[in-house]
Amino acid sequence: MIILLLAIHILIAISLVGVVLLQKSEGGALGMGGGGMSGFMTGRSTANLLTRVTAILAAAFMTTSVLLVVLHNRDHAPRSILEQSAPVGPITPAAPAAPIVPAAPPPQTPPAEPTQPSAPLAR
Repeated sequence: MIILLLAIHILIAISLVGVVLLQKSEGGALGMGGGGMSGFMTGRSTANLLTRVTAILAAAFMTTSVLLVVLHNRDHAPRSILEQSAPVGPITPAAPAAPIVPAAPPPQTPPAEPTQPSAPLAR
């Protein structure tokens, strides 16, 4: 059901963009000339049709948006705290974690001593 409604929603969105792009600008067109008296005596029936189609598509877009949210939230509705079962026994805290002890560095061996005793220096 949601997939079908989502497909319709996407088609409505694409149609709405197309109808809005078909409409002729009546304003200053962001200050780029146009507008003025040139569009004053054009056929108003075309503008009325496009305006009505835009309004209908916008209403359909809003309706499908709301329906998609309602259908999605019906399956994923949060539960009330009052409806959840209470724990039966007392809650005991978990045992604390054992501390992490770093490994001891390897023992240092003393430097090797010379094998021959040193002779006294003669003067």
